[in-house]
Order: sequence, then structure tokens, then C-alpha cells
Amino acid sequence: MLGTRKLSSSGSRFLGVPRYGCRGSKAGWPRLTSSAENQFSWTLQIKPRVFREYRIAWSRSYGMTFVRLNTMKTYRYPWTRLYSTSQTTVDSSEVKSFLALAHRWWDEQGVYAPLHSMNDLRVPFIRDNLLKTVANHQPGKPLSGMKILDVGCGGGLLSEPLGRLGASVLGIDPVDENIKTAQRHKSFDPVLDRRIEYRACSLEEIVEEAAETFDGVVASEVVEHVIDLEVFIQCCCQVLKPGGALFITTINKTQLSYALGIVFAEQIAGIVPKGTHTWEKFVSPENLESILESNGLSVQTVVGMLYNPFSGYWHWTENTSLNYAAHAVKHQDPGPAKFALKEEAEEL
Repeated sequence: MLGTRKLSSSGSRFLGVPRYGCRGSKAGWPRLTSSAENQFSWTLQIKPRVFREYRIAWSRSYGMTFVRLNTMKTYRYPWTRLYSTSQTTVDSSEVKSFLALAHRWWDEQGVYAPLHSMNDLRVPFIRDNLLKTVANHQPGKPLSGMKILDVGCGGGLLSEPLGRLGASVLGIDPVDENIKTAQRHKSFDPVLDRRIEYRACSLEEIVEEAAETFDGVVASEVVEHVIDLEVFIQCCCQVLKPGGALFITTINKTQLSYALGIVFAEQIAGIVPKGTHTWEKFVSPENLESILESNGLSVQTVVGMLYNPFSGYWHWTENTSLNYAAHAVKHQDPGPAKFALKEEAEEL
């Protein structure tokens, strides 16, 4: 493995190139409201990972109110607010673009060829990181017993190999024709037909019914197409079990990604259809990490991915200036506030 480098002051790590088998590849200060009824709402403003950082300063400034705070029974993390289905991260213009290509998902030499090839990297990346959380697994079906949500599943290119590894997979996509294509393709394999379920819907539509349901959530080549990344990440966290893993592959927002990802790939070489990507929606690893951390996820890995248009293969790389993959884990539930505040009371 190559050397590591630090991503930001938050302490998350960039790991070097993993050797997977492949063919080639703020928080603000606590804010007390003036209303007695809502005097404890400040707890919702605190990210758990920075609670200790502010506890001494807070205790000195607001010591008079601490006695009353110690009577609290529970508190909720800031990311536990469920979003209503009236909110959406789906971009209608993006839906139209993918609708026109819905019948081409399983053409391995067509416009989705890079996604087929990307499975050589992303499937082992997901599998190996999920297996870090289990002591034993079945040979041939290492992900057996795990529930995975594939957000923006398209025609099922990633859902199917995860299903073959034994996972129970729910694939969702806002494009109805994509889901029809995915359902039709999995029907040829009776085993996959049992393990994989597809639904034509957005992530926001299943948040309430699927809260803390999944061991893993995958958003591969998706976040660069949503209209509200913050809400999207919050919803991903809400459907994850405590300790569950979120996997993202996407494109960095750099001049190089514009030159190669849009000008070359779309307008010159035709590797992907014109208009597939909007550079303004690309997100840097630093910005993505900040959003993940502020919504209760701890970033474990960020690693670069490089596509060779001549060989058609993807490779891992230390360079994240184009494509990259990220793995983050949802914080464990800390339990009732009285336990979190007990130590603070003892120190006063």
C-alpha cells in the first residue's frame, strides 16, 4: 500500500491504493433558545464528535442551567430528523437524460461500458469493507445476511453482483424505465430474483419506512446528479443502521475533471453521452467529507480511481483529482442523554 495523506483538519484519513483484485482498475456553539419550552433544543445543534471540545467552555458559561439539563431523558442526533417526501433530491432534467438510455444498461460495449468495468473495483471495495464488521462469513456468499440499499441503481449493474455475494439488495431509482430494465434482467436468474428487489422511487420516499434498516448503502456515480447533496447524505445516514457503511463513488470538482470528464469524455471521445454531467454538481473529497462528518458519519477511506479509455479498465490511484471512492461509517447511537451528561455533572 502506498503512503497515506491527511485529508483535512478533522482527522479523517486518505488511504493509499488498496490492493483489491481487479482486471486492470461547524458545529456551532450550543444555542439556548429564549423559550422555556424549547430550552433544551441546543442539544440538537451539537455534533457528537465535538461534544467534549465545547463542554468545559459551555459548563462555565451556562452552569446555572446545567442542573435542569441533567433531568433530560433522551436526546437525538441532528441527523435523526426524518425528511418528508415533499422534499426531493431528484433533478427532473437528469431523469429525462437517463430515461432515453434506459434500454442500454446491459450493453457492455455501449455507453455504460465504463460502469460495467468499474465493478472490478467497486464490488471488492464494498465487499471487503463490509466484511470488516463480521467475524465469520459463508464461503461463496460472504455478504449473506446483510441488507444493502443501492441508490440510483439504474439497470442493476451493481445490485446484481452484490446479490450474487449473498446480500439482500433493494435497488431504487427514480426512472421507472430503469427499474423495468433491472427487473427484466434479474428475472433470468432465479437466485437473484429472490435476493434483489427493485422499486421506482427516490431515496426520500423510503426514509421513514426504512429508518436504520440497512447494513450498507451504496451511491455509486449518483451524488453528482442530485440537486441537494446535504439532504441526500442525511437521508443515506437515516436508513443506515448504527455502525452501517456508506459507499460513494463520484467525480472531483477540479479543472482536470472538467477537461477530461466533460470536454474529452463527452464532447470529443463520446465515452459518455453529451450532457451526462454538470461540472457545478461535482464535489471535492474535502467537501464531501465535511458533509459526511457533519451528518454523523466517520470517513474511513478516500481513494482515487482512474479510467483508461483505451483499455476500458479502471485502476486504483492515490490521485483523487478525477474519480474517487469514499467509505464512511455511521456513528453508534450514544443512548440516553443522562448518560452523556452524567460525566459533565461530575466535573462541575
